[in-house]
Amino acid sequence: MMFQKPIDSKIKIIQYLILGLGLFIVYMMPVALHAQVKIAFDLSNPPIAFGVSHIEDAFKKAGQAIGKNELTSTNKNAAILIQVINPGNSSSLQKEGYEIAYKNKQLVISAIDATGAMYGSMDVAEQLRMGKTIQNIIARKVSPHFAARALKFNLPWSSYRVGPAMDLHQDVCRDLKFWQQFINQMADNRFNILSLWNVHPFSFMVKPVNFSWANNYSEKEMAEWKQFWTAIFRMCKERGIAPFIVNWNIAVSPEFAKHYGVKERNDTSAIVKRYTREVVTQVINEYPDLAGIGITLADWMSNFTTQSGTLPEMTPKDREDWIEETVVAGIKAANRPIQFLHRSVLSSDPVEMRRVINNAGLKDTTLVEIKFNWSHGHSTPVLALTHDSHSGQKDDGYWNPLPTNYRVEWMVRNEDFFILRWGQPDFIRQHIAKNTAPYVNGYFVGSEGYIPAKDYSHIESSHKTWNYAFEKQWLFYQLWGRLLYDPATPDAVFESAFNDRYGNNRGRLLLAAYASASQMPLRLASFHRSTWDYTLYSEGFLSPFSSGNGLHDSISSFISIDELIDRPTLDPHYVSIPDFVKWNSENKSMLSGKLTPLQLAGLLETDAKNVLRIVQMMRPKSSATLTCELDDLETWAWLSTYFAGKLRAAVALQTYRKTGDQLQQQKAIELLTACVPAWKKVGDITSKHYREVPYIDDHASGGMAFKDAKMFSWSKYLPQVERDIQLAKRQ
Repeated sequence: MMFQKPIDSKIKIIQYLILGLGLFIVYMMPVALHAQVKIAFDLSNPPIAFGVSHIEDAFKKAGQAIGKNELTSTNKNAAILIQVINPGNSSSLQKEGYEIAYKNKQLVISAIDATGAMYGSMDVAEQLRMGKTIQNIIARKVSPHFAARALKFNLPWSSYRVGPAMDLHQDVCRDLKFWQQFINQMADNRFNILSLWNVHPFSFMVKPVNFSWANNYSEKEMAEWKQFWTAIFRMCKERGIAPFIVNWNIAVSPEFAKHYGVKERNDTSAIVKRYTREVVTQVINEYPDLAGIGITLADWMSNFTTQSGTLPEMTPKDREDWIEETVVAGIKAANRPIQFLHRSVLSSDPVEMRRVINNAGLKDTTLVEIKFNWSHGHSTPVLALTHDSHSGQKDDGYWNPLPTNYRVEWMVRNEDFFILRWGQPDFIRQHIAKNTAPYVNGYFVGSEGYIPAKDYSHIESSHKTWNYAFEKQWLFYQLWGRLLYDPATPDAVFESAFNDRYGNNRGRLLLAAYASASQMPLRLASFHRSTWDYTLYSEGFLSPFSSGNGLHDSISSFISIDELIDRPTLDPHYVSIPDFVKWNSENKSMLSGKLTPLQLAGLLETDAKNVLRIVQMMRPKSSATLTCELDDLETWAWLSTYFAGKLRAAVALQTYRKTGDQLQQQKAIELLTACVPAWKKVGDITSKHYREVPYIDDHASGGMAFKDAKMFSWSKYLPQVERDIQLAKRQ
């Protein structure tokens, strides 16, 4: 008893100490949790710094800061180490590839170039955003599937297409803030070539030494243009992207033509040749960050009729000789090497092209771009035709025998959806799987009739959270870029991107909805064979040229029931409506292994139901911006419903016309009548978000490519939808 008080005092002291220690731990816990994560890398390297900024953002989102340290031989305190190593020290790492590994308790990102290190850093950042910690980041080694992953971007000045849909981009495309955002997203999505296209870029880039009248720009204006191009090319370089300029061919500026007394197009005179050769050299010398120059054949090298008459014909050898004596000669005369892009189109000859490339002896591999399924690459992943042949017969002379100094890039053009959002990952994966070959080293993706700069289609509203058109179509660019780099990229990556935007784990459902919805334009373009740009506009259900067989009238660009019947298919796996009706009655064995119009209608209907089910699930509690996306998805669903009903009606109508069975005619009328509400749904939904938009003028036909109107909206074609019923009633 006598010792009780001292013991109690000691116990209390210990209790106070424990309590104090506990309070200290609790107080210090946030400091421990938010201690800096040290990252060591070459601080002066812009691409790597850009990649590290993604890691920084990921940690910031988790409430943690990072410390950036200069890379040295001893970075033992760094949690993450990013290094560019000598290629000789790693036989397995490829250019623009990377390895993520754990070494000496550090997360190490290794690459043989800065671009690969940037991509590796982005990979780590992505895994962090998806819930990984530094300790459980997945270690892996990644190499790019394709060396060339290019975007095609048509410029609005000296533009190939003309009209309001080009002109309205002028201010945005002169704004370097736009280009910074566009180039950043290219890097994020692993694109590594930016190709800038217009008819004659050179007079906007330099004041030619020996042809000062090639443009009318003052010294101040010329300095502004030079600062503009220099900034864009530097931005590209700092993001691991090679900037190319691409012109069409024999073209000069209006000022040059007027002052030197030549034609603006197709003038093969000595002065135009000399000017072209010299200006190519001057542009290369004045823009050290410019990585490549391209040229396309056809158009002003072809024999075709314009408003001013018929242009003289050039043989394939003439065309290639002109390229050799001007562009190639200009490249070879420059003070540094540059990559050459030779576009192949209708007027090309692989033998003559090989001769020019062989004679050039250029240091870098030449790029030979070939249009995949002409202007409608978003169709079937089967190579059905190229721009080089109207008949669809593909000339294997481009890759047989295997070239040693050039590689082919498929141009997957999009002239089919400009307004509605699109994203179908499995189509892109299938495309890559079917069209990877030893002679192929990449893809170009882009449009001729659309510039993804100013979003001129969407009305101004509070839910419009994007500034530029490409930002609204973020999924299109992310899918193409990431899958061209690595086709094994899982859907979880794209689902996570949706989760980042809208939260609540909506990504899985949204990607599934897009995968179903985005089949509609692919299936229409696969079924309705088309060639150049304005022979099909899938999201608008437009095809401005009738079948030409004289059997049916065509008063509109809208694909009437007659035109749907008459047009052959693009995909050889698909069966046209006339063939189906004939084979179904005469020889069903011909349909074996084929996709019939009725089966196609069933697929479209299944897609539509799937999309509408997901949209209905997600509408409650969706934000205004998410509602906008859901409305695009629902629009695709109703377009699929419309297309499915019209296919069934077309089969019934063709059966009636071949057999005289009036029950089939009545069935066609009923099906077409049922199509009207579906189209009304399309009009009602899109009118909430989109204004009427201008078409692109077509220079070749001397006017509008779409003959019935200068402005597009879905609602204005309701009379044509209803007109199909009258066409079906005709005896």
